[in-house]
Amino acid sequence: MLKYLIILLDKSSIPFCHYDRKGSDCGLISVDNLKEAIKFGMKENLMIQFVYPEYDLPNEYLPIIDSIDHINIKPFIQAGKDDICVINISDAGELIQQIKHDTVVVRGTICEFSHNINLFKNLIYNVGRVNVVLTSLTQTQNIEISLYSKFLDETVDYIVSETKKGRMLPKLNILTDRLTLDKMNNCNAGTETITIGPNGKFYICPGFYHDSDTDIELNGLDLTIPNKRLYELDKAPICRECDAFQCHRCIWINKKRTNEVNTPSHNQCVISHYERNASLKLLSKLRENGPFLKGVSIPVLDYLDPFEKIINK
Repeated sequence: MLKYLIILLDKSSIPFCHYDRKGSDCGLISVDNLKEAIKFGMKENLMIQFVYPEYDLPNEYLPIIDSIDHINIKPFIQAGKDDICVINISDAGELIQQIKHDTVVVRGTICEFSHNINLFKNLIYNVGRVNVVLTSLTQTQNIEISLYSKFLDETVDYIVSETKKGRMLPKLNILTDRLTLDKMNNCNAGTETITIGPNGKFYICPGFYHDSDTDIELNGLDLTIPNKRLYELDKAPICRECDAFQCHRCIWINKKRTNEVNTPSHNQCVISHYERNASLKLLSKLRENGPFLKGVSIPVLDYLDPFEKIINK
């Protein structure tokens, strides 16, 4: 059942997930398409998320956007405190002390996060919540995955040391989410979330808008998603056997890497399990100082890809 509608306000709207933009050329959504998109969201009772470009929208667009309850996803230079702020870790640098938002999406390659680990440490205690989004995952190599493992371990050690000083546990999707989740908490594109591009067409997610011209049919209010069942968790044979509940389970990367929307690549699973195991390490270290999150259990696994679990059945 759909719950969220993402509306890309421009071709150059800030990328906030694993995908990248086609280019930097602007292409603003028309007023008519914007109104139709909002109308669809209202009729379907969906929470609307507007994704902004890096320039100010024309004044005529603002009252239309404000006519409906919504969430704003904006680049740092545009974002207010209550907006979801998007920034690249390589651009954080001197801006780090200015980032005080409730929710910050930090994007970058594994190498960029590894090279900016100290900036990252400062950031996670500077804001309400940090969502790490790794880019270039469609071309990730094994050596980068090893770097990511070291990045996670160093972040865990830092959080533990800060907790001993009396600081609260930060909210960090790749490490602390798994401590409280008991089921998959994925992006759910195609099942709970749908996207409208600035051209007025529907897409499974922004990644599909920027990566291909395959749009979804819309007949009246009947949104026709081809093979919709394949986007559901119970139709994903590998993912439904997995307990890396924090994994994005990115449909777009699945399609890019395996040509199947319900099948992740090996490297995706390994990365998610490094995060899961780092969460286990964090939990164990925090419990060395006393009771912490009683009832929470993250089992030790002997694999990094649940495909191995399926093969051994």
